Amino acid sequence: MRFPGRLSAAIEVLTDVEQRKRPVSEALKAWGINNRFAGAGDRAAIGNLVYDALRRRASHAIAMGSDSPRALVLAVALRDWAETPESLNAAFASDSHAPVPLSEEETKGATADLAAAPAAIRADVPEWLAPSLERAFGADWIGEGEAMTGRPSLDLRVNALKAAPEKVMKSLARFAPEPAAIAPFGLTMPAGPRDARTPNVTTDEGYLKGWFEVQDQGSQIVAALAGAREGEQVLDLCAGAGGKTLALAATMGNSGQIFAYDSDRARLAPIYDRLKRNGVRNAQVRAPNDGALDDLVGKMDRVVVDAPCTGTGTWRRRPDTKWKLTPELLAQRQSEQAALLVEAARYLKSGGTLVYITCSILPEENDDQITAFRAAHPEFTSVDIAGAWRSALITDLPAGLATQAGGLCLTPRRTRTDGFYVHMLRKA
Repeated sequence: MRFPGRLSAAIEVLTDVEQRKRPVSEALKAWGINNRFAGAGDRAAIGNLVYDALRRRASHAIAMGSDSPRALVLAVALRDWAETPESLNAAFASDSHAPVPLSEEETKGATADLAAAPAAIRADVPEWLAPSLERAFGADWIGEGEAMTGRPSLDLRVNALKAAPEKVMKSLARFAPEPAAIAPFGLTMPAGPRDARTPNVTTDEGYLKGWFEVQDQGSQIVAALAGAREGEQVLDLCAGAGGKTLALAATMGNSGQIFAYDSDRARLAPIYDRLKRNGVRNAQVRAPNDGALDDLVGKMDRVVVDAPCTGTGTWRRRPDTKWKLTPELLAQRQSEQAALLVEAARYLKSGGTLVYITCSILPEENDDQITAFRAAHPEFTSVDIAGAWRSALITDLPAGLATQAGGLCLTPRRTRTDGFYVHMLRKA
């Protein structure tokens, strides 16, 4: 496919997303099945166009004077991919699969100045979230929003139970991985421009042998900060597919015991194969049955709560969720998080540590939850986050990452990671 055809396909996919209210990944998969002539390069380019359009949906719509799928996709070509109205119209004229030529308003959109646009437009966030983001980041909140519109890197965590970073880098040399900036066992491959394809590392021999896992560096950092130690009894209360369980097992050197639990069987299902492939021997999966964790009450050295959240920290990877988020969904997540904190406290023994994690950047899901929990449970005090950082990552905590309540918030702008929050509480 030539570029005009890819633009038409992206418009078609984005129209499908909006009309059928389906996730982008599903719409792209359906398009690929219905258009098997398209090669891997075509599918990658179309996916990049669609995701880029959604990452900057608000600012692109203002620039183009429309939020239609056509306007958004053309905005990506003109404002992100360095095309010009002249280059597009020339390409359209010689391709029967091309969109119709640009209108006068669309041509103006290529160079529209958004300096005077409302703050939420420049940050590319829903307007109703602006006060929350300003409360979280102060005067930097617009820049934080803008950083959320970039493409994410592909990050890997080397499995210390089976390999060293040098071994994995050699195995993946064709993709030119680089050491991660912060995570000690992290490797990264920065996102490319325009139609660049994301490396398919899961077909590599090293992945199949359990040498590494695909995991954002931010997730690796908060797992390391959890501070699990050899010989401890650890409960991963919201284990999901097991990404953090695997990281904790490596940190613990396969000693002690990790109890991996999730209330959703479907989310938990992949963990069994992943544990086997990674060579993890100290994890016990607890399925969601009545009384599944009763024998652990008051016995855990550490309880990790990777709480369900709005996922605002993953907007680079799932930009469609940014525009679907509602105050009602946020309130629902807050209720779930508050209940999980109370539940987690039951399993800790005296002197144990509760590790609260979200992939959110909203204070309502982060500092506010911890403040409310501590007010109701005075036997819990915050662990010094700077000391935890030094202990886990052997460096000093970078300025600006600590939150007012004593937690830590990672963001694309500050740490070049997904957005993550972590706070550790010690039981007296």
